[in-house]
Amino acid sequence: MSDSDCDPAPRDAGPRANRLASEKSPYLLQHAFNPVDWYPWGEEAFERSRAEDRPIFLSIGYATCHWCHVMEHESFEDPDVAALLNRDFISIKVDREERPDIDGVYMTVCQLMTGHGGWPLTIVMTPDKQPFFAGTYFPRESVAGRLGMLELLPRLVGLWRERRTDVEAAGASALQAVREVETRGVGSADGALGEETLRRGFGDLLARFDPHQGGFSRAPKFPAPHQLLFLLRWSHRTGDPRGVEMVEKTLVSMRRGGIFDHVGYGFHRYSTDARWLVPHFEKMLYDQALLAMAYTELWQITRDDAHRRVALEIFEYVARDLTDPGGAFHSAEDADSEGREGAFYVWTRDELDEVVGAALGEDAARLARRAFQVETRGNFADEASGLRTGENILHLRETPAQIAAAVGEEAGDIEGRLEEIRRLLFEARATRVRPLLDDKILTDWNGLMIAAMAAGGRAFGEEPLVAGAAGAADFILDRLRDEDGRLLHRHREGESAIAAGAADHACLIWGLIELYGATWAPRWLREARGLLDDLLERFWDPERHGVFNVDAEQTDVPVRQKEVYDGATPSANAAAWYVLLRLGRLTGDPGLLDRAESLGRALAGPVGGAPSAHTMSLVALDLALGPSREVVVSGNPAAADTQRMLAALTDRYGPRTAVLFKPAAAEGDGDAASAAAAELEEVAPFTRAYGARDGAATAYVCSGFTCQRPTTDVAEMLNQLS
Repeated sequence: MSDSDCDPAPRDAGPRANRLASEKSPYLLQHAFNPVDWYPWGEEAFERSRAEDRPIFLSIGYATCHWCHVMEHESFEDPDVAALLNRDFISIKVDREERPDIDGVYMTVCQLMTGHGGWPLTIVMTPDKQPFFAGTYFPRESVAGRLGMLELLPRLVGLWRERRTDVEAAGASALQAVREVETRGVGSADGALGEETLRRGFGDLLARFDPHQGGFSRAPKFPAPHQLLFLLRWSHRTGDPRGVEMVEKTLVSMRRGGIFDHVGYGFHRYSTDARWLVPHFEKMLYDQALLAMAYTELWQITRDDAHRRVALEIFEYVARDLTDPGGAFHSAEDADSEGREGAFYVWTRDELDEVVGAALGEDAARLARRAFQVETRGNFADEASGLRTGENILHLRETPAQIAAAVGEEAGDIEGRLEEIRRLLFEARATRVRPLLDDKILTDWNGLMIAAMAAGGRAFGEEPLVAGAAGAADFILDRLRDEDGRLLHRHREGESAIAAGAADHACLIWGLIELYGATWAPRWLREARGLLDDLLERFWDPERHGVFNVDAEQTDVPVRQKEVYDGATPSANAAAWYVLLRLGRLTGDPGLLDRAESLGRALAGPVGGAPSAHTMSLVALDLALGPSREVVVSGNPAAADTQRMLAALTDRYGPRTAVLFKPAAAEGDGDAASAAAAELEEVAPFTRAYGARDGAATAYVCSGFTCQRPTTDVAEMLNQLS
């Protein structure tokens, strides 16, 4: 598929557009000129299905999905496949990133029916949304034991016409099975999760850890940053260094591997091999956010500046390539361009020599080939043929110090030369055809990046990162609202639409909490509290507890699910538990902490049964178990003693420490400080009792609703915390 086929802009010539042409989703717009008579998800399609007694062919994917592109090129652009679909089915396209609720239901169906899942997701169902067939990618023609569309579609039509009773029974049974999965999930067992749950989660990850390459599987290898965040907390809690060691091995290996873009920065989606070498090349916003969090926290623990540099490289990539002019963050970049996956990112030896050698000479080209493991025959095998193609994925096997020792130069000189080479390659690569940018703005993924960028800016003292996070938060809070002020899920080309789900609320709250800690502006806490109140009012299950993915007004999905398993992103219930705990401690609201306790008990069944599959819940559990610390600092914001006290708190690793800052009035800015203090007291009323003593910055360190004596000494404050 060519790069132009991915372009969501209208075409000047070519096939007639179908109904998807009026959609905003880049994924749906990719299919707007297919000969398939696609519908978006909506009642119009289901009404026609009922009226004409035709089954629904539902295809779910996303804009940067490589195999979605393959299936489109092979089947959905093919006139013979389109003729079968248009004659016998009503065809619906869904962007899973716009409608994760729909995707969640039917992915569960696929996993129950076939034992696996993935995208593109293929579902055939009745007009009443009852699925009787499920699968993923299908080729045009049958090959190697995989049924092709030209053979599959007539078989399914035959079932629909000749065995209707069986088909309808299968569909009803499939949805009932999804409902039964829900009954075994959140609220299925009432119990308390404890430190033993954390211990088993650590043990599971330790047993699966790859000591040679890092990560917790063989091939394929996925980044799972919430696993890393949990392991850092385990080491902090227990003093066991193995958690930090596993995290460091994994993150160092990933940064050296081909899963990292050594020219333009940022991480690709996952590695197809065990060495982090050959990725699927799409880049997702949520991966950048969660990995940046992991590198930031690892730096806070180890103080190894290499980890800080990687976090800053991620933020540089996001600011340059994924930031909307309005300040929010785009969703992803595709893997494919010019008809091939990875074409934008790979290099032949001749291409590298031409760029580097021409500008810097043969010595520099030789250094580039050595450092980035570039070979004449290529350094990886093609996934389909198993042959080397002459193309290379740039990656590192040696540190700059090791390279310097081998060539007899200083490490600092090598680093400078490699950076010069990288810049040359970046400029040369910029002339290539870029992969598609999926420029839709999603609230939940933006919440994660706001959290990462604010936390990184606070830890590293990088004010532009904090400003970037604040700009994105302002965009979401201002632009992604409906007429009643409720949060929306997606924005693109000036349109905000689709009701926000529980994950949108929880992830944005997380981002706002981190923004408060980076700016000490109480408005972020106020906004976070308002969103949390909405989350609990609209998504909370009063009977079995936990939060539903969608609110009760979202009636176009056949099952109202509760997400608990952590996939590429934290589950809605894990994120909700985490922000309930954090905001409960920051505001001193026992009602929020009670609700957090209820949610933790509701998660006892799934999390206790498989702790390492729910590591974001383990992050929340670590916070729930404590010991936690709450610190209120009060002082003149401009005074040196206040700044020293806050600086001592902001770059330290304290995953169970909540910090609030209450400005004290000073000459010349009394009104501003008083207003900020009043705003903080409104959202966190317990802070009314705390103030600066004798005009000096004062810290109040509390734990378990008991406070130690106030101190104006930074060292004493840190001693109380430890």
